[in-house]
Amino acid sequence: MKEAMLYEQLSDEQVRCNLCAHHCVIADGKRGICQVRENRGGTLYSLVYGRTISQNVDPVEKKPLFHFYPGTTIYSIATPGCNFRCRWCQNWDISQMRRERHLIMGSEASPAEIVAEAERAGCRSIAYTYTEPTIFSEYAYDTSRLAQASGLANVYVTNGYMTTEMLETFHPYLDAANVDLKAFRDQTYKKYIGAKLQPVLDTLKVMKRLGIWLEVTTLVIPGVNDDPLELRDAAQFVAHELGVETPWHISRFFPAYKMMDIPPTPMETLARAREIGLAEGLHYVYVGNVAGEADTFCHSCGRPLIRRSTFAVLENLVKPGGRCPDCGESIAGIRMGTG
Repeated sequence: MKEAMLYEQLSDEQVRCNLCAHHCVIADGKRGICQVRENRGGTLYSLVYGRTISQNVDPVEKKPLFHFYPGTTIYSIATPGCNFRCRWCQNWDISQMRRERHLIMGSEASPAEIVAEAERAGCRSIAYTYTEPTIFSEYAYDTSRLAQASGLANVYVTNGYMTTEMLETFHPYLDAANVDLKAFRDQTYKKYIGAKLQPVLDTLKVMKRLGIWLEVTTLVIPGVNDDPLELRDAAQFVAHELGVETPWHISRFFPAYKMMDIPPTPMETLARAREIGLAEGLHYVYVGNVAGEADTFCHSCGRPLIRRSTFAVLENLVKPGGRCPDCGESIAGIRMGTG
């Protein structure tokens, strides 16, 4: 166990956790919504510090991040737990481990060991991913500081439900994030996720303000968030509030967890969503979980720039400095060029 970051002590040995937007008030001996932060005698502890449930070397494109050191590998770690309860969660067996199985499993690995493994594997960065990294923020924070000192970048793959206080604490060590914008209707967040929309929108704007490279993912689920008007609202938010250079990943849903009765997203729905994003002025709109839809084009002249097969970069024609080789247009991202 490790004492938690960002909490305050209240009366009667209660504490308020200020790490995520739930702001859980936790009585002595109880845990927050994430089920991995526990109050013991008026001190809040993380129960998952240094306890990894997954360690993998991934292509950075799998996060998905298409405009952040394309073609490199990223060392990915997770601990059990989550502050959401998404009915379609692909990683529910680890994110909901404490809630579903009343267990907190994992292998011990110190921040220094994680950084050493990432370096040994030749990775360019470390991702805090698979489950919600906000709930293991202490572990990610200590790891990220060591990673930065070793020349590694740090990435959050997140639901975006952290507080501004958490982001301002963490951001000197956070280089990029992919944020799940799971819907653009508050009632959907309340019904299917157990959260609210506005804190996610606030997080996206704060990340942009802090200079964190940002990409956004929306999993399009039939009958849940696939209405064209809702998709248009989401695209407008990304374009107007975050910038037209922000990549928007529209991913195909497949049955999972408590939504096994919902069919996969029709391809026509994904094509329409992409058209909506482009019509709203977004420069880079990608269709995820679908083969052959991952290439990057110059938004100015249409030149194919980065050719991908699933998560593998087959060809990168972006010039050093992030320029299109034909028209010289700047291609948004971090180290997009081959030189």
